[in-house]
Amino acid sequence: MVSDTTIVTWGSGEDGQLGIGNNEEKEWVCAVKALESQTVRSVVAGSRNSLAICDDGKLFTWGWNQRGTLGHPPETKSENIPSQSKTENIPSQVKALANVKIVQAAIGGWHCLAVDDQGRAYAWGGNEYGQCGEEPERKDDSRPLRRDIVIPQRCAPKLKVRQVAAGGTHSVVLTRDGQVWTWGQPWPPGDIKQISTPVRVQGLDAVRLIAVGAFHNLALQEDGALWAWGNNEYGQLGTGDTQPRSQPIPVQGLSGLTLVDIAAGGWHSTALTEDGEVYGWGRGEHGRLGFGDNDKSSKMVPQKVHLLAGEDIVQVSCGGTHSVALTRDGRMYSVRIFISANALE
Repeated sequence: MVSDTTIVTWGSGEDGQLGIGNNEEKEWVCAVKALESQTVRSVVAGSRNSLAICDDGKLFTWGWNQRGTLGHPPETKSENIPSQSKTENIPSQVKALANVKIVQAAIGGWHCLAVDDQGRAYAWGGNEYGQCGEEPERKDDSRPLRRDIVIPQRCAPKLKVRQVAAGGTHSVVLTRDGQVWTWGQPWPPGDIKQISTPVRVQGLDAVRLIAVGAFHNLALQEDGALWAWGNNEYGQLGTGDTQPRSQPIPVQGLSGLTLVDIAAGGWHSTALTEDGEVYGWGRGEHGRLGFGDNDKSSKMVPQKVHLLAGEDIVQVSCGGTHSVALTRDGRMYSVRIFISANALE
């Protein structure tokens, strides 16, 4: 079977995250040949690992695997001692999810989330802050022990999930009835107590889309209102200041605009209007906001990215230190050269 989709990749490959059979860095796009026989509907790229979701619901992962982030069970050596490959540079199917149809997934700092067509959510990878939905073990001094969830397991079992999003050490899900729930360590470790049981984010109803950065969160409601909460060190909440928020607060500077897409990077945020205009705010270092080489300052409120004016943008995405915009005719604009850390569907 020959697929009508081709997955291309570029950038850092030291952990096999490009999926091309080696750990080399690529400055130009190259095809992921191991997925040529699959019809891929979406891809997600993290800093050290990647995943692909196929039309039939199969999930493939590759890249860094020391924390169980690929969802593969340990191999057994001849001494009957379980072991894990540190990196895998060729995509392989997550067998633990072979009997369900995955429709969407996310990569966080050290963990991954996925949701199937029945609204069931799954988590795997690092869990020292409860981000996989399981209470972490602790030492006598109450410090959490590192415990990795190597094989995907159910999380938030009482919720019917529409979308999953993963942060640095926390998880967020959007339910089918428009509610937002979260668990793990939502702010930088030590700032707030972590929780392993999902807690509803109060004050948010009728939400249709969520986006999660390293330690901040965005929620877009059906009526077009955009809310933000979490860490705000660089103004990534768009509130006009750098004060963190434990509860959702409206993002400033977007009144009168109809938003159709949002994205959250490591310390910055972007939004897309129905007219194809892109707005960016938060940390500006490395030019991740797209305001040009002469303006790399942080923005406390959303600012229009004039360099993309008239390009008919249909989707935005953010990585740790870069942003990506996709046009209606399939052209891609990238601030920095690395592939997006969210899905380009």
